[in-house]
Amino acid sequence: MRSPRVLVLRALGLGDLLAAVPALRALRRGFPDHETVLAAPAGLAPVAEATGAVDRLLPASAPGRAVPRALDWTGPPPDVAVDLHGNGPPSHRLLQALRPVRLFAFAHPDTPGIEGPPWYRDEHERDRWCRLLSFYGLDADPADLRLPRPHTPSPAPGAVVLHPGAGAPARCWPVERYAAVAAALRTRGLRVVVTGGAHEPDLVARLAKEARLPDTDVFSGGLPFRRLSALVAGARAVVSGDTGVAHLAVAHATPTVTLFGPVPPRHWGPPAHPRHIALWHGPEGDPHARRPDPALLRITPGEVLDALHRLPAPEEPAS
Repeated sequence: MRSPRVLVLRALGLGDLLAAVPALRALRRGFPDHETVLAAPAGLAPVAEATGAVDRLLPASAPGRAVPRALDWTGPPPDVAVDLHGNGPPSHRLLQALRPVRLFAFAHPDTPGIEGPPWYRDEHERDRWCRLLSFYGLDADPADLRLPRPHTPSPAPGAVVLHPGAGAPARCWPVERYAAVAAALRTRGLRVVVTGGAHEPDLVARLAKEARLPDTDVFSGGLPFRRLSALVAGARAVVSGDTGVAHLAVAHATPTVTLFGPVPPRHWGPPAHPRHIALWHGPEGDPHARRPDPALLRITPGEVLDALHRLPAPEEPAS
């Protein structure tokens, strides 16, 4: 006899998945005898495994942040389907087409058969999905987002990690400013390394050249998740824009300085803790713009260096 199944739709990126960890764990606690299947991009399988809340990943993705056109679901309908992708209606209809026994989703006027809670635009992403599940009677804690420390050793223990890329140019702080931060940190005797995604080799190369970093301190081309996780977990601090690496650092309790613009930290920022500093000048802007947002450009290298100086030391690994 097969186990009952929970299907969760979150076909987005690394940061999106990490922001949904508290909700995924609430589902695990609420349905301990169910198989939890996560519909997400195939490359996020090791991330899903690391959460301890997913049994199987069902590959699903679409360009941008769009809803997949279909899901390769087999067998009987899901016992529970959960829309953690958006507020609908396309994501609602994708799950409704599978005829789940129960569907957890936010209310939308174009899908009147779903009696979910209202969607609030001005809400933090972690809080949003926990509120959704609380509406359906599950105990969800937005602070439940830590990942276990990787078994893989860090390729640069104790380094300051600079990650200049992001999902859109609007969230990319200028390379020359990252280079200025790197130069100042190296004069203080700190090791600085730079990372970048699979589609960011030119960006990483420009920063490495301007900062005069040795090849051993350049991690380009998109590190495999386990190695990236080990690098971030073992870092002295992580400096980045509002992107997945910032969420990964939060998940490992690594100190962070995160540069926000055009989206404010009240929507995607780290939890309130001295080890996390979010720099933000506002106002909100266009997250899809083709050039760095004016709010992001108000952040100076001096502010970043001052924030790094104020960070506490990283937590010691558990023995």
